[in-house]
Amino acid sequence: MRHRCKVPKLSMTSDRRKAVLAGQAKDLILYGKVDTTPSRAKATQALVERLVTWARKGDQASQRRAYSVLQSKEATAKLFTELGPQYKDRDGGYTRVLKLGPRRGDGAEMARLTWV
Repeated sequence: MRHRCKVPKLSMTSDRRKAVLAGQAKDLILYGKVDTTPSRAKATQALVERLVTWARKGDQASQRRAYSVLQSKEATAKLFTELGPQYKDRDGGYTRVLKLGPRRGDGAEMARLTWV
């Protein structure tokens, strides 16, 4: 049963899932877009929305929480210096998921996660 389960399991163990989502969140922060499957994009989107909300606060506790997820000083710094102030007046919906065509190698559906 998946009662009150916010993040899909994505056919991974919890440690691997956290690492994959944190890596994709870090890539989105540093490079501005991530191409992945739609289910991974939606799971990453939820994590990134939470990180940007922390960045909007801007206090030290929020920086430490974000660093504990991202494990990257560059990504945390960019999140709090550029993205947090950029979305200060927005109440949510900082990212969008755009459907792409099937992947050439195995035909898996692809999606692009970008900033709004």
